Order: sequence, then structure tokens, then C-alpha cells
Amino acid sequence: MEGSGKMLVTAVGVNSQTGIIFTLLGAGDAEEDKKDKKAKKQDEAVAMEMQPLKSAEGGEVEEKEKKKTSVPKKEKSVLQGKLTKMAVEIGKAGLFMSATTVIILVVLFVIETFVIQGRVWMAECTPVYVQYFVKFFIIGVTVLVVAVPEGLPLAVTISLAYSVKKMMKDNNLVRHLDACETMGNATAICSDKTGTLTTNRMTAVQVYVCDHHFPDIPDPQQVHAKVLELMVASISINSAYTSKIMPPDQEGGLPKQVGNKTECALLGLVLGMQQDYVPIREQIPEEKLYKVYTFNSVRKSMSTVVQLPDRSFRLYSKGASEILLKKCSTILDAAGELRNFKRADRDKMVKKVIEPMACNGLRTICVAYRDLPMTPEPDWEDEADILTNMSCIAVVGIEDPVRPEVPDAIKKCQRAGITVRMVTGDNINTARAIAAKCGIIQPGDDFLCIEGKDFNRRIRNEKGEIEQERIDKIWPKLRVLARSSPSDKHTLVKGIIESTALEQRQVVAVTGDGTNDGPALKKADVGFAMGIAGTDVAKEASDIILTDDNFSSIVKAVMWGRNVYDSISKFLQFQLTVNIVAVIVAFCGACITQDSPLKAVQMLWVNLIMDTFASLALATEPPTESLLLRKPYGRNNPLISRTMLKNILGHSAYQLVIIFTLLFVGEKIFNIDSGRNAPLHSPPSEHYTVIFNTFVLMQLFNEINARKIHGERNVFDGIFANPIFCTIVLGTFAVQIVIVQCGGKPFSCAPLNVEQWLWCLFIGLGELLWGQLVTSVPTSHFKCLKESGHGTSADDIMDEDMADDEDEIDHAERELRRGQILWFRGLNRIQTQMRVVKAFRSSQYNDIKKPESRNSIHEFMQTPEFLLNDSVHSIHSIDETDEDSASSFSKKNVGPALEPALTPTTLRPQPPPRPRRNSRPNNRQQSLPATLNCNNNSNVTSETAVLRQIANCASPRPPSLETWL
Repeated sequence: MEGSGKMLVTAVGVNSQTGIIFTLLGAGDAEEDKKDKKAKKQDEAVAMEMQPLKSAEGGEVEEKEKKKTSVPKKEKSVLQGKLTKMAVEIGKAGLFMSATTVIILVVLFVIETFVIQGRVWMAECTPVYVQYFVKFFIIGVTVLVVAVPEGLPLAVTISLAYSVKKMMKDNNLVRHLDACETMGNATAICSDKTGTLTTNRMTAVQVYVCDHHFPDIPDPQQVHAKVLELMVASISINSAYTSKIMPPDQEGGLPKQVGNKTECALLGLVLGMQQDYVPIREQIPEEKLYKVYTFNSVRKSMSTVVQLPDRSFRLYSKGASEILLKKCSTILDAAGELRNFKRADRDKMVKKVIEPMACNGLRTICVAYRDLPMTPEPDWEDEADILTNMSCIAVVGIEDPVRPEVPDAIKKCQRAGITVRMVTGDNINTARAIAAKCGIIQPGDDFLCIEGKDFNRRIRNEKGEIEQERIDKIWPKLRVLARSSPSDKHTLVKGIIESTALEQRQVVAVTGDGTNDGPALKKADVGFAMGIAGTDVAKEASDIILTDDNFSSIVKAVMWGRNVYDSISKFLQFQLTVNIVAVIVAFCGACITQDSPLKAVQMLWVNLIMDTFASLALATEPPTESLLLRKPYGRNNPLISRTMLKNILGHSAYQLVIIFTLLFVGEKIFNIDSGRNAPLHSPPSEHYTVIFNTFVLMQLFNEINARKIHGERNVFDGIFANPIFCTIVLGTFAVQIVIVQCGGKPFSCAPLNVEQWLWCLFIGLGELLWGQLVTSVPTSHFKCLKESGHGTSADDIMDEDMADDEDEIDHAERELRRGQILWFRGLNRIQTQMRVVKAFRSSQYNDIKKPESRNSIHEFMQTPEFLLNDSVHSIHSIDETDEDSASSFSKKNVGPALEPALTPTTLRPQPPPRPRRNSRPNNRQQSLPATLNCNNNSNVTSETAVLRQIANCASPRPPSLETWL
């Protein structure tokens, strides 16, 4: 097909719809960077003569500034911020304890050796003393290694990586790792309707035919044969032949709909009534269709004319019921006969059939026909006359049905403290009906369902600007936003995230499938793109891709996100218990016995247990449905709750009592030699081996206790669902047996007998019993306990921003002198040009037509000649704030030799100067203007002030005007 046409372009670039979308996605930043680079090149061209000013220091600063601006500051995730803050606090405490331990050991050794025993430092004893000091230093380093939670990053990485791998099986393809844990804090979900909450398969669900309203698809026997034949023929022929129902791709799946969704729904109705449309289309192929009136938004119907065997014509039509019923004068009754269809009948049908269907969220389609004679042949161009006096066959109610699993998934979200909102482009009635079916809105709730126009009217002020205060009045009650544009969705998400109406900052998840959804997906804390129906832009802007386009997969993402938080909290509860006990035992043992009961290698083994193995065991716990029975943690809620703190302190107290009891009276209990105050190179003792073995076994059983952090009693619940945990606990126990029995001097262990092993095992089992006792004590009795691991507060963020500002100020001060030099030397370029402007504007050329646009000084040379006096060069200042000081300097030091050199042939009195501006020019380095404002009426004065400033900067004598031009 060839031809020509005209296209009206209403917007291009960032003003077009595509441009707006990509600007919201951040693509506009690249354009700004290009503009900045272009401007920078111009600056460099202007300052070429200033090359000597670029010192090594200045170049380095410029490079640093370039790197600083080119690398965007990435915001930490919620969990990352909390863990970083906690790790710093624990590290400081560990460093303090380590240093204190070393100092106490050294001081006690010095006092004991050189003061109490009265020994003198002898050269031959120096190696022995050095060995003692090295031993003390090793103990201090060991305390530091145990205290610093280097296993935290490992636990987070393992937990996230494990969750991401498992989420793939739950149809969640995670693109950004931190989105997994962010989803655990989600408080709001803004979801699409089509394809996410619904199946994206238009389906006929109700039919009004033969004067009877069928709430389900009727059987063929329930419909008169003549009416059934007409209805099947009308639907089969009066549809695009490209619309068809294909067999499912997978066995047991739903048939594939190809083509127009509405026509596929009607074809599905034909198949549902055990009929077939294919033979009818084969009998009347597309080439034999006599006339087709295609669907458009004006007529809201589609009609097809076929010629019958008797050479007469039959018109089949389908369209919006409220439009097509007005064009029907008859209707087929239960006997298959035509009866009159008057206005009263139509009103009754609308009230009894169509309105109830619409209230259920159904789209109503009327199917009708009309027989036309062969002679005289109708005027097919007179569409209004053709589409009248039709006979109604049936009214079909079609819908995009809600996914069967969605209502239950939304109920779980609401129970978990997550508000679900529907944001759709569909009409308000359909959206409200679908929202009611999904459970997003329920009778008796205080909710808001509005359209995009109303939403924009409410959130904008008189000037058309969006106000956050207005958004805060709407979004808490908003449940359905219908007829919404991409910018409406982006505005809603942005408004909820930036809202301060509630105490906790909202964490918003958004679903989308189209390119239009890209900005909202990018702005959201977690963006979900549809893997099947989603476009590449939507997937690129998202954090997680739903491979099955199902809302219930989002609920699984919430479960995994919360499971990540719980896994990290479990690991922290276990690790901090070991930290407290190990550090206190090492510290107190060093202070009292001048030696640590736990040797350096033993503490490193303990560190391996509590860091690497524990992070692997506790970070791989699978999620359970119980995670959805509580509210979101919140961005500012602590990682270590009061219940966890009670468990940590309770189990630490038990372990410390056991360890110190064994340390001071253990030799009497087990009837063995004491290991306290042993010489430097003494062999391993059973006493300290029992302490080490008991300590490790208590950690193993406490690891089982650490599986529950919310006060649950059954710590074995679901333990066999995590084979990694069972393997690590049993493997650690086996390695511990080998270390104790075969470790010898390297591990400072002496072999234990069976009785001693049973006692160690019994004390370790006591951890489980003690855990039940700690759980029985109500947490409310420990109001004195302070939660830990809070998120970054607003004050901290403000302090960081202020620190960044201070760095910028310091940098500006460093660049100040260089910028001033460039600024004043740059004046040499334009001052003579300003003189030319004044001459050009003089009265001599009032009658001469001036150029409309002057973007270059060369354009002024097109005007008639003017006189140049090149004997003396005068430079006028454009810095009008120095006018007063400059004028006084001029009176004292400048003679008549500095009269203006550029003189027009005839001079008229100069216009009065414009009022002085209050703002001073920016002192930062910047490019000089490339164009001249010919409408500037300001009086250029005080050339001597500029001369003084240039002299101070040691600038060379300015060149002549001819050089510039």
C-alpha cells in the first residue's frame, strides 16, 4: 500500500509521553551530564590562556571533585544500616576490652615480678619476659577477634544468597540483592489489576438469552435451537478472524487466547456451550464477507454483513449493550420468536440485567442481528439507517476473573500489616468491583476509591503544584485509584514514601508490566515487574521479576524478606551470647589468674563456631507462615528486641556461672589437678580442658535455643526442615571430640574420660532447660533493658549531610583564589566588547535597523563605522557592587589619560544608571558569558577598580580591541 499523509507533532523530546517516562526513570540525568560536559569544554576553551594556573594541587583537587560528582551516593538498605551501626558499637566495646585486658595483664605481671617479688630486670631474663608479653598480647588480640562480629557480613550474604536461590522456586527472580530484605519491611503494596490480580483472560460468565438470565454459562439444551444457531453464527462471523482460541501450551493449562480479548471471551462462550466456530468460518471465509463496519470509539460496536443463499442480506452486530439496545426494536423470546422490544422493556432490562452485571464488575456486550432484502439493495454507506430496527439475540456479561489465589494472598498481607492498593487504568466501577472481590475493600471499612482526575485535583494547589500535605490527607484511606496515568502512579508512590503523616516511614512495593509503569517501579522501595506480560523497560526498572505474573508470589517475597531479618536476628542472639561470655571469661580470668581459661587457639575455634558455622546454620532457616502473623519490623525498629536481649543476658548468666564455678572449684568437683597459675610452658591440664569442652557444648545447645527469637517454647519446631543446621551441629560436635581427645598441645587440650564427657554433655543440655526457664519470665518485667540495633535516625542523616556540605565549603575556599583570578582576567575579553555595545546603542544609529539577534560580537561589525582611539585602553567593570570604592579610587589616582578610548562620532547624554544589584557574583570558577545582552542599560563605570584588581592579580597588560575582534 502506498500513499501520503500528514502528521501533526505536538511534542518532542522530554515533552513527549515517552520523554516524560524516561525523565522519571532518570534518563534525563544523562542529558544533563552531556550539557555539563559541553559547558565544561567551553570553560576550558575560555581559560586556555590560564594554563599555568593549573597547578598540580589544583589538578588533583579537580580530579577528586570530578570523581566525587561522577560516583552517585548509594543509599544503604535498612538492614545494612542497622548492622553497620551495631558492628561499629560492638567493635568499639571489643577494642576497649581487648586493650584493657592487655594492660591489666602487663601491669599485674610487672607488679608481681618486679615489685612483690623484688626481681631486677636482667639481660639474660629478657627473652622470658618478652615471651610473657607476647602471650599477653596474643590473649588481647584473641579477645578482640572474638569480640568483633566479623561473621555479620557473612551471615547477611549467606542469608540473602540462600533466600534469592530459594525465591526462584517461588517465581521471584531477584535482580537486586537488597530488595529481598527490604521486602520484609514492606508496609504498602500498589498493585496493577490486569494480569496481576486478575488472569488477564476476558471470560464470559453470565448470559441473558431467551428471556432468561443465566448466572453461569447455560447448557445447549437450555437455549432454543434457533436462538443458539443465530448466536453462534453472529459471534463466529462478526469477530476478527485473527481472534481464536488455541490449545494450551502445557497439559492441564488454560487454552490460549489469541487476538482481541473481548472477542476471545465470546468465542470462549461458544466453546463453553459445546459449539464450534471453526466450521462456520470455513463455510463463510473472510473473503465472502459483504460489508464490515469496524469497531470505533464513536459507534462502540462492530457489524458484519453476509449474503445468504437466497441472495438476501443478514447483518450481525455486537457492541456495548447500552448503545446497541437502543437500536433494537425486537428481541428473541424463549420460543425463538421475535417480539416487540419497546422502551419500557429496554428500561426494565437495564434495571434487572445490565446494572446487576455492571455492579459485579462485568462488561456487558449485546449480540444482535437484522435481515435486509436483496431488492432494493440497501445503501451501505448510510450507516445510521443500516444499524436500526435490529433484533436482540443475547446480552453477555464478560470479565477478567480474579485469580483464585489472590483473595487469600491479600488477606495474608492485611494480616501481616501490609496495605494493598489497586492502581489501574480501568474505569472506577470495574476497579471497585474487582477490589471488592479481591478483598482490598470490604463493607464497613473507611476507604477511598477515586479516579486519576479527582486525585490530581485534590493533591494540587491553586498554582497546579503538588503539595505533600494534600497527599497525606488522601493516601492513608486510598484503596483504589482508577483511570490513572503513569505520572499519577509515580506521584502516589513518591507521596507515600516521602510522607511524614505516620510515625514510621512507609516502605512501598509496586507492581507493573508496561513501559508506563517504569517510573513508579524505579521510585518504589521494591519494584515488581511481570515476567510474562512485562516489557523490557519495566523489567529493567524493577528489583524483582515475577515469573508467573501472580500476586501470591509477592506474599512469598514478603515471607522471605522477613525470614532474612529473623535469620540475622537469630545469628545475633547466638553470637552476642558467645561474645559476652568469651570476653568476660578472658578478661576476668586474666585479671584474677593472670591467664585466660580459654587459650588463643581454643578461642579461635570458638570464633569459627560462632561466626562461620553459626551464620551458615542459622541463616538458612526456611520461612514459615507464622512470619505473616505479625506486623512489619519497620525501618527504625531495633534488630535486637527486648525479648532477644532477655535471652542473651539470661543465657550469658548461666554460662558465666558454670564457667567460673569450673574455673575456681572445678578441680575439686572432678578431683583433678588445678590448671590455675600454671608455668609458661606447662602441658595442657584436664581442668582447663573441661572448661573449654563445657563452654563449646553449651554454645552448641544454645544454638538450638537461638532458633527462636520471639519467645516460642518449642525450639525444635521445624529443625529437621533445615538439614544444613542439623549437619553443622552434629559436625561441630564430632570435630570437638577430635580436638579434645587428639588436639594435644596445639589446642592446649588433655584427653577426657567418659565420666568427664558425660558431665560436660549434661551441663550443655542444661542450656535447653535454662532456655525454657528464661522464656517463662515475662519480658514486661525487664523494662530496664534497652533495645539495640536501631536504624539510622534523621539526626544522623542530617549530620552526614552537614559533613558533606562542610567538605564542599572547604573545597570552595581552596578554589577561591583561582576562581577570582580567572574571573578578573576573563574581564579582559569582554570589556572592550561592552564598549562596542555602548557605541552601537548611541543616538547616531537610532535610524538604522538593528539586528534582531546578536549572539556574537562579530554581528556588531555589520553596523556603520565608529571611531576608535587606540592610544589608551580602558577596561570597564561589570561588577557593579564595587562602584563606590572604585569611583573614589578613580578620583584620587586616575588622570584624564584614562578617558574612554571608544568614542562614537556623535555622543548624546548617557542614560541614567540602573539601580545597583544586591547579589554579588559567584566566586566559584565559571565560564564567562559567550553572548552579550544588548538590552542592558546599566552604566559601565569604575574601570580603575578593575585595573587595581587586575594589578593585584599580576595580570598582563590587556591586548587591544583588534586582537579580540
